[in-house]
Amino acid sequence: MSETIIGIDLGTTNSEVAIVEQGKVKIIEHNGQKILPSFVGIDQDDKVIVGEQARKQYLLYPERTVKSIKRLMGQDAQVNLAGKSFTPQEISAIILKTLKQTAEQYLGKSVSKAVITVPAYFSDAQRQATREAGEIAGLEVLRMINEPTAAALSYGAAQDQAKKMLVYDLGGGTFDVSVVNVESGVVEVLSSHGDNYLGGDDFDQQIINFLLDHIKNTYQIDASSDIKAMARIARTAENAKLALSNQPFVQIQEEYLLELQGSPIHLSVELSRHEYEDMIEEYINATLDAVHIALKGAKTASSGIDEIILVGGSTRTPCIRERLFNEFGFEPHAEVDPDLCVSMGAAIQAAMIAGEKVDTVLVDVTPYTYGTSALGILNGESYPFTFVPVIHKNSTLPISKTEAFTTSYDGQEFVDINIYQGEQPDALNNTKIGDFQVTGLKDVKAGNVITLTLELDLNGILHVSAREKYSGMEKSITIKNALSHFEGEKLEKAKQRVTSMFGQMDTRLFDEDKSEPEQADTPEIKQARELINKAEKLLDQVSSEDKEDISELVKTINNLIESGDLQGLDKPTMQLSDIIYYLES
Repeated sequence: MSETIIGIDLGTTNSEVAIVEQGKVKIIEHNGQKILPSFVGIDQDDKVIVGEQARKQYLLYPERTVKSIKRLMGQDAQVNLAGKSFTPQEISAIILKTLKQTAEQYLGKSVSKAVITVPAYFSDAQRQATREAGEIAGLEVLRMINEPTAAALSYGAAQDQAKKMLVYDLGGGTFDVSVVNVESGVVEVLSSHGDNYLGGDDFDQQIINFLLDHIKNTYQIDASSDIKAMARIARTAENAKLALSNQPFVQIQEEYLLELQGSPIHLSVELSRHEYEDMIEEYINATLDAVHIALKGAKTASSGIDEIILVGGSTRTPCIRERLFNEFGFEPHAEVDPDLCVSMGAAIQAAMIAGEKVDTVLVDVTPYTYGTSALGILNGESYPFTFVPVIHKNSTLPISKTEAFTTSYDGQEFVDINIYQGEQPDALNNTKIGDFQVTGLKDVKAGNVITLTLELDLNGILHVSAREKYSGMEKSITIKNALSHFEGEKLEKAKQRVTSMFGQMDTRLFDEDKSEPEQADTPEIKQARELINKAEKLLDQVSSEDKEDISELVKTINNLIESGDLQGLDKPTMQLSDIIYYLES
């Protein structure tokens, strides 16, 4: 039996893992849930926690928890977790390793190969960082495919008639839009555009700003400097956003949020959907601008689109559907869960690579133009950094293109080659992604021909080579992000570090048998009991009214523990935590 290749959607907010099983896509559940929140934490016992458990901890111990790590991929950044520094690749690797182990538990065998999705507009550096995260997690990343492309696969795999689709993918941290043609089992991406720093997190931030302004105007206090208060404000902002997808108003309430001159500050304010949509209008306008650019890139008018596919949880915002309906004249599709269709497409691609019968062929494109700089004419004048495109945006992958350049003076011994990605005629206004030097050129007159070949593979990784035509001398490199790149000893150390952390992971993260009676050992109950112990120590220091509130909450929590209702623990433990935080501050 061939080795199973898993498909992974590594998301800003949530992540999933899927396989194709007996011809059908199967989302593999982690502890009964198809979605794994992309949170990583270290608990009070210095054990690694991932997913829902880490998401809950974020409210109490934000300094011990990391979220939205995807937004830092490809950057020379470090994140702090329980007093220790980690790279974005290492944090992402912990999420990937959790998904890997979830799949292994379901399959009953080891897994070492994966297809991982990335935003279509991810740069070369961000793609490289994603591949490195996979390596650190112990996965051979056989292919990285664009998220809109994966979503199109999840729909297009069952399509018989020819259709042109617009995939509108708005996740927690990124936005992508692609125009895709589906015909006779071939899913062909015609164009892509997007923004790596636009998503649901930005929507949350607008509500956070609204709440901070409300607190400041009501109490004349700046809550932004209080870490725990900000964690709670961020969580309640996200919950308000979700609620406004289904209702026109939401009442936002957080008790014992802060303290002012010995008195508690409670947050209580109503937010309407209309107010919220006004807050995010600028972002929605930006996504529609990207839609028009993608249509232009595909040489297609809005009237030429047959279907719109919504991808990502943020597409549940009602005004997005309304704006797209106004633009195209028909309702977008969302038959496949927008949170799951990307991982489903990744699983289909994985099955295709594994040789399983899937009646779909995938054709993907590059979202960027790649090229070099050379002496040319810009704005009517001679300019040494004119951008010379070699591979154009929306070219089908894989692709290899070669252009010829010449030396500029007699006896020139070397040439500096700079590689850029972008669309601006001035190379310096594009993103420089690599450079190298070709030395030892023949001592000949000016005009010595140097050919430059750029090759983009199926993963969107760029390979560059330069060749002196006269002598055949050649130099080649693979463009890798110098700031984030892991290799050799550095990669091995990262692997060892993540593996060591997993050795300290609470194994109950992978317990699937919910019938076990020893609920007292679960992390939720342990956290609840810690809060009860803290509260009981404070009883002698509080007013009779607070004492009554604490006693009632403790009684409720104990009853829930005895009944085994772990889901019901959320609200009373948070209320008790709020009171303790207020009393201790």
